[in-house]
Amino acid sequence: MRRKKQYYRPYEGRRKPAWLLALLAVVLVLALGFVVLLGLVLTGARDSVTGQPQVMVILGCKVESWGPSVLLQDRLDKALDYLEDHPDLTIVVSGGQGPDEHQSEAQCMFDYLTDHGVDGDQILLEDRSHNTWENIRFTQELLEQEGVDASQVVVVSNGFHLTRVRMLWGRVWEGEYTLSTLAAPSSHVPSRLKMYIREPLALVKSYFFDR
Repeated sequence: MRRKKQYYRPYEGRRKPAWLLALLAVVLVLALGFVVLLGLVLTGARDSVTGQPQVMVILGCKVESWGPSVLLQDRLDKALDYLEDHPDLTIVVSGGQGPDEHQSEAQCMFDYLTDHGVDGDQILLEDRSHNTWENIRFTQELLEQEGVDASQVVVVSNGFHLTRVRMLWGRVWEGEYTLSTLAAPSSHVPSRLKMYIREPLALVKSYFFDR
């Protein structure tokens, strides 16, 4: 009696289920997207001054019980450095009061600047905003109310913030303008790491919803 031959195939392993392959593909796409967005954030984290700005806008950040947070102080110190050579600018400090803040970010910035020799008469307080979109919108409204020429503006914020600022500025400002930026350092390392994770996601959110 002849035995039936058996053919053995090399071990190929188990095929991964389709849902797992789809999940891995989604994760890969999201990871690549995050890397691209992080690259945009990093690219925008630079000083870029064009022309002769007549207005300086300092964007708010967390206020602590003792005064400006480290990130906010970084912004203010960057502004003070620039003001040493450009002392006649109109300054807007922009930031409202959060539920865990004892005063508005604008007032905190005003106090810090005047304590370091800036004339309070050249500072305008925008103290209603609670996010970057409102910072820019309400700053524009304030400058229009005060009759200030805002065609050439320099914005001061931490470097990670500036890509989003440039994007939103173009949505708010009408007519011709020149936007310069000053990138403050982020001295507090944990906050810097947190913001470089958060900011690419905030960039997506602002792109779709801040209009």
